Amino acid sequence: MINSFFPLRMVPDKLNIGFIRISKICYVFSILLTLFSFFSFYKYKFNLGIDFAGGTIIEISSSSMMDVSKINHELNSMNLGEVIIQNFGNNQLMIKFSNKTDDINTIQAIKEKLLDIDKQIKFEKVDFVGPQIGSELIKSGLFALLLSFFSIMIYIAIRFEWHFGVGILITLIHDSILSLCFLSITGLELNTTSIAALLTIIGYSVNDSVVIYDRIRENNKRHKTMKLKDIINLSINETLSRTVLTVVTTLIAVLALVFFGGETLRSFSLTVFFGIIFGTYSSIFISAPLLMALKKNKINN
Repeated sequence: MINSFFPLRMVPDKLNIGFIRISKICYVFSILLTLFSFFSFYKYKFNLGIDFAGGTIIEISSSSMMDVSKINHELNSMNLGEVIIQNFGNNQLMIKFSNKTDDINTIQAIKEKLLDIDKQIKFEKVDFVGPQIGSELIKSGLFALLLSFFSIMIYIAIRFEWHFGVGILITLIHDSILSLCFLSITGLELNTTSIAALLTIIGYSVNDSVVIYDRIRENNKRHKTMKLKDIINLSINETLSRTVLTVVTTLIAVLALVFFGGETLRSFSLTVFFGIIFGTYSSIFISAPLLMALKKNKINN
């Protein structure tokens, strides 16, 4: 039914790939990736953004083009810790530095230094993020992830069966860990936008899995004598064209953010890009085949 709405075919009709046959290989591959992820957390740590680690953010604008290299050089000479300058608009800069100070004299010295470079600079915003606020943001981010897991499990368990809910939970944890591994290895900043990226990935992965689960349930009613593994294989193959078409078009849209979204969205867009790839892989090769391990007999109608 789904394929009839898509005249464009990304994969041939009547495909018969044995997904269940290679599921054990995929399980081993995913377990190895997960173990490597935990190693990367220990080895490479996380590049915590000012949102979490604390620091100071100053947003400035000017009617003329600002000399970013000169601003960076002058601020680095002030012992402010790590200085990050991001261009987020037309002649607008976001300056972040890790020195956790809300000292008025220090902020005033920074303003004077910037005005010496460019008299036309206007200070749009000055924010200080203390360690306590950073700690609270980390807790809020973790709570948001856990709440999303819990809510999705309840939804899947009510709409389908508890076996589907467990399968979804395992794949969501899998996708989240691999996405965090990507952040750890690449050194991209882990901040509040990264949490938004993880929630986006979770939503995308669930959507993919639900489409396959729906087809499994339909085929279970249609083919009452068919074995569960054959139903799962048939359902994944029938929805594969839709899955591939969706992921390709979504990745093209995300690529636009990667190349044109600027430095501010860099961490978010790259995490979402690779997270969608992980999510598609887990929906096809982990989530649906897990039903075989969780329930050997027929699924209830």
